[in-house]
Amino acid sequence: MLHLIKVHHIAIICSDYQKSKLFYTELLGLKEIQEIYREERNSYKLDLALNGEYIVELFSFPNPPKRASRPESCGLRHLAFEVNDIEQTRDYLVKSNITSEEIRIDEFTDKRFFFIADPDDLPIEFYEK
Repeated sequence: MLHLIKVHHIAIICSDYQKSKLFYTELLGLKEIQEIYREERNSYKLDLALNGEYIVELFSFPNPPKRASRPESCGLRHLAFEVNDIEQTRDYLVKSNITSEEIRIDEFTDKRFFFIADPDDLPIEFYEK
């Protein structure tokens, strides 16, 4: 049997590196671990952490194709973060001029959640602890 320990990281390709870097670091508060510019690929790779744990690789590439997401398509559906206070989280994002769905209740867990989108329209979910 395979014994996985944890999710090591999630890789995200963005279309506007500076805009996405600000979104993930300034708005969401992920911390920069390491930023590398790969000249041969004209590409950045930014390693980001949440609470000291490496979780996201943010990549830039010249002219990446748009992500198909609506209607739902195969592949990564969304990135989800657990939060203690769902209303406070949504209020912060709305006050930061981020379009947010209304808070909904998961019919299976009775937990509240909502979605926003990153600068490239990747769905991001916030789910109450």
